[in-house]
Amino acid sequence: MDPISSATTKQTHLAAVPYPGRGHVNALMNLCKLLSLKNPNILISFIVTEEWLTFLAGESKPQNIRFATIPNVIPSELGRANDFPGFIRSVNSDLEAPTNTLLTRLHPPPTAIVADAFLPWVVQLGNNLRIPVASLWPMSVTVFSILYHFELLQEHGDFPAELSERGEHIVDYFPGVSKIRLADLPSFFSGNGVKVVGAAEKSARSVDNSQFLISTSVYELESSVIDALKAKFPIPIYTIGPSTPYFELETSVKDNGGDPKNYLRWLDSQAEGSVLYISQGSFLSVSSAQMEEIIAGVKDSGVRFLWVARGDDGWLKDVDEETGMVVEWCNQLKVLCHNAIGGFWTHGGWNSTLEGVFAGVPMLAWPIFWDQIPNSKKIVEDWKVGVRFEAVGGRNLVGREEIAETVKRFMNPENVEGREMRKRVSELRETCRRAVARGGSSDSNIDAFLGDICGVAREL
Repeated sequence: MDPISSATTKQTHLAAVPYPGRGHVNALMNLCKLLSLKNPNILISFIVTEEWLTFLAGESKPQNIRFATIPNVIPSELGRANDFPGFIRSVNSDLEAPTNTLLTRLHPPPTAIVADAFLPWVVQLGNNLRIPVASLWPMSVTVFSILYHFELLQEHGDFPAELSERGEHIVDYFPGVSKIRLADLPSFFSGNGVKVVGAAEKSARSVDNSQFLISTSVYELESSVIDALKAKFPIPIYTIGPSTPYFELETSVKDNGGDPKNYLRWLDSQAEGSVLYISQGSFLSVSSAQMEEIIAGVKDSGVRFLWVARGDDGWLKDVDEETGMVVEWCNQLKVLCHNAIGGFWTHGGWNSTLEGVFAGVPMLAWPIFWDQIPNSKKIVEDWKVGVRFEAVGGRNLVGREEIAETVKRFMNPENVEGREMRKRVSELRETCRRAVARGGSSDSNIDAFLGDICGVAREL
């Protein structure tokens, strides 16, 4: 279907505009699929760069979701790790004009827009076109509150901060946010991150001009922060998380396709809770020297593992199935929900964090960048469902002996710490399942948002 010229009788037309990053695209696409499942009569135009269209073209989606494209940004998604500030500048300077042109050419005209908050200029485009905009916040609400109230750091003299000297300093003035060390703030508040903090703050502040705010979090997981924001903002705030493909689990459990290396069959042959699932995300990674220590430490631990090593599996060529399995890709949520998985080694990205909680799997966090750092603090200190390596930003080389000992202790279900951690994550799993069940907090919020945008369409 041509996203620009095709006629349709659909009344409600939602234009979805994701930030061109994997975690952002996935979160918005999952929301669109949920909206489509709830109301197959709405039309959704999912606006992506040409590069992202090639990534998404083979994925299944409902018929009422169609793709529309805009030009790529330079540097591309594939190269953003080497020049992250440059990538952000390109996103905020090169995409606005073609997006505006596309929005004016879509047929029928969009009746609402849902846009990643990290594209703050979309809010202004929507206001100019008199189209209501819902800002989707794809990180934790805690991180949103920190960014939105960024000036509090400056007022208290805590920014910019030399973490080597003041990292242990506690701040407690962000509305609804539990006490947090300066070292646990998002890494864009220090070092190279200073280059992008302005863009991040602007993204949070753009919500002031939106008509709705949508969070990919679960209300019960961050209720104090969400309540504080609801008391502050005059617009509706909807928590609809986790914005992960949990709604496809039942179908995917029956379908073992997409398993070229038979990782699911391998998991079927493993003892319950015996396998450590390792995935450090699709964006930044650790240094080669640190990776060597991680590989050696995991092997020396004697714990079996399923390791997603995108492009790095050459370092793990000598792994046999008695030790573990290495794959370039897997269905992460399906793997996490497998009863053989006893732990999740994660970078602490928000989508992965929510998937770990939804699956009820304890997490071994190795944060590298940005919101991964406060997410890891939340995993370990607030929720108490994991442990963390103190390797923030990759500045400290963690040796293989420490890694091996930590992995063994983490995967031991018999120690007191492990039993408490598994009990707590099981409780949070049930919290998430109730939220997405019929009448739960997330389910009800999706219904309410649908009612809002369909109501707008009826008024036009």
